[in-house]
Amino acid sequence: MHDGAGLRTVVFLKGCPLNCSWCSTPEGQRSSIEIGFIKEKCDECGICIYTCPEGCFSIAEDGAFAFDLKKCTHCQECIESCLKGAVQSYGRIMTDEQVIEQISRDEIFYFFSGGGVTISGGECLTQPDFVSSILKECRTRGINTTMETSLFAPWDSVAKVLPYLESLYVDIKHSDSAAHKNLTGVGIELIWENLRRIDELDLRLPIYIRVPLIPGVNDSDTNLQTILAMASKLKKAKSIELLPYHRLGVSTYDFLGKHYSLKNIQTPSADYLRERGTFLRKQKSRLPVKIAA
Repeated sequence: MHDGAGLRTVVFLKGCPLNCSWCSTPEGQRSSIEIGFIKEKCDECGICIYTCPEGCFSIAEDGAFAFDLKKCTHCQECIESCLKGAVQSYGRIMTDEQVIEQISRDEIFYFFSGGGVTISGGECLTQPDFVSSILKECRTRGINTTMETSLFAPWDSVAKVLPYLESLYVDIKHSDSAAHKNLTGVGIELIWENLRRIDELDLRLPIYIRVPLIPGVNDSDTNLQTILAMASKLKKAKSIELLPYHRLGVSTYDFLGKHYSLKNIQTPSADYLRERGTFLRKQKSRLPVKIAA
């Protein structure tokens, strides 16, 4: 409901050059297919012990059932044999034709709602040829297109998709490059450079700036003021939107055997979100401020 106008199909691509501390889709960070283990669903029947060729599953001397992700080669033999769905696959390989076929199933909903397709991630610009092929075919079929991205990508990758986009959502995590690198693993310079280059193009492409609001991490007055000021300089920028931190992806970290460093941070209250939104609106920027509640 926050991925563009109308009813939309969102295509999530795996692989991301950023490593955001609060990432809500850890299954999208790696480009490869991953195996996750949901311990609560496992009844310890032991079938996977005999079907896994790498010996990922075992029963210790004390009777405890264990899954060693480090041994996993993602062969997916265990998924076929698990009767309880305790072993799950994150990601699948698809061709652009297969993605288009699935998108096209909902064309009637796009038509009546003013919706379309949104390409997201991970970071979709890690696969620019694949994305541009999908977007081009969507435009040919009259399906509205948009993309949500960090814009942390070489300009050649960005340029490949721009001709087929009708709008663009760009996530800005922090205004200070050192802080941005500490939180995501990369600096902010390339992102703003790509934004400026897009803004200078003779291309009708509305840009919507999004800020994931993480309490105590990037929600300070200074950071929000700076992002708003920088975004206001972009002629193509249409609004700035605050995305409240949520904990929906925390369990997936456990399933994938990954560490989540922000477990103590809670979702901000509605009152706090309104206060942050009101603060930004008082800056009297030309950009409207919105909150994705």
